[in-house]
Amino acid sequence: MAQVVCVGILVADVLAKPVDVWPERGKLALVKTMELHTGGCAGNTAIGLARLGVESALICRVGQDGFGDYLVANAQREGVDTRGMKRDPQALTSSTMVMVHGDGERSFIHHLGANATLTDSDVDWDLVGQADILHIAGSFLMPALDGQPTARLLKEARRRGITTALDTAWDSMGHWMDLLGPALPYVDIFLPSIEEARMLTGEYEPERVAANLANRGVGLVGLKMGEHGCFVRSGSTTLSLPAYQIDPVDATGAGDAFVAGFLTGIVNGYDLERTARLGNAVGAMCTQAMGTTAGIRSLAETEKFMDVTPVRE
Repeated sequence: MAQVVCVGILVADVLAKPVDVWPERGKLALVKTMELHTGGCAGNTAIGLARLGVESALICRVGQDGFGDYLVANAQREGVDTRGMKRDPQALTSSTMVMVHGDGERSFIHHLGANATLTDSDVDWDLVGQADILHIAGSFLMPALDGQPTARLLKEARRRGITTALDTAWDSMGHWMDLLGPALPYVDIFLPSIEEARMLTGEYEPERVAANLANRGVGLVGLKMGEHGCFVRSGSTTLSLPAYQIDPVDATGAGDAFVAGFLTGIVNGYDLERTARLGNAVGAMCTQAMGTTAGIRSLAETEKFMDVTPVRE
């Protein structure tokens, strides 16, 4: 039985590093490494949860192609429940070309693919019904699920007594709150990046961003702030926690790793500070290897990392 069901985007990531200069038109450039990894908010979070000892499941769509075969097989190898993964007979699997710069920052070229066909009718309530948390992962990249379908899904989960969580991607279409606003009253845990949350709210300072989201009905707000750690608001309690002091190899998937750590803390009943610190730690460890999940370790290894790794001043 899955403790956390992740509904959302699953992507085949082709990572190349280092890419600091784009090749001239018609020319070829060499890189030191190029790898295929599982990506996408739902896939990354589900695998991260499984690594941390939390039973997870995926509800998503992939194509009947080589990328889809890889994503299904890899999720199964990681111990993720794949019964909710649907194979789309027409759409190609979503994929991303990830150009990792020498300093670990990334640029992306993305194909929506089968993620664009995921709808709330794809959700298997027999699978979701026994879970502790339903997590929507990748809002703004699922045109058939974004907006009112997401709100309906979260509202139904709430009605069934399931805790709801949500994470966003960057809204390249610029809809932001117009699209996400209807869902927020049904979100118990909202974990966007600070950049995305600023675009949603029109506010800049983390305190004002979180207050704006709380006023729209969100229960707990956790803002992912990269090298600045995280800012968390729950009711009248606010916490600002620094990031761990590490030298990143690849920042791909770090935000999703934070979410996996944070939700692990929620499932395990940790207090708010310990939960947020765990999120920071999993995010930091993710950046220590190429790819979205390769750096994520077990809960015991993560706790050891937290004990011995200093935080940024």
